[in-house]
Amino acid sequence: METTITKGVKISVEVAFQGEHREPRSTQFIFAYRITIENQNDYTVQLMRRHWFILSGNGNKREVEGPGVVGDFPILAPKATYQYVSSCHLPVEIGKMYGTYLMKKTEDESTFNVEIPAFTMMVPYILN
Repeated sequence: METTITKGVKISVEVAFQGEHREPRSTQFIFAYRITIENQNDYTVQLMRRHWFILSGNGNKREVEGPGVVGDFPILAPKATYQYVSSCHLPVEIGKMYGTYLMKKTEDESTFNVEIPAFTMMVPYILN
C-alpha cells in the first residue's frame, strides 16, 4: 500500500492485477486500484477534481483530468473516510500512476491540491 498526507488529507492506494483482455491485435493488462481518502483535519473538505498521470512500461504517457471520482464529489467531515475502486488498462505488463485531487474547504470555499502517491501496476509473473 502506498500512502501520502498532504494538508491533513491522507491518501492510501492498493492495487491488484485483474487479468488480461485479448483482442485480435492487442492485449490489455487490467489493474484495479482502491483509493482511501481520510480527512485528518478539523474542518470539512470536498473532492472536486482529479488529475492522473499514467505511465506505461513501454514509454507511453497519458493524462486524465476531470470532475470528481467515479461520478461522485465526496464530502468528508473531520476524521471521515471515503473509499472507491477504479481500474486502469495498460498495453504492457507494468506501469505507474500518480496525480492530485483538488479539494475544497467547505467553510470558506478555498481550494488546495492533495498528492496521490505514485503506485506501480505490475502483473505478478513479471518478476519470475
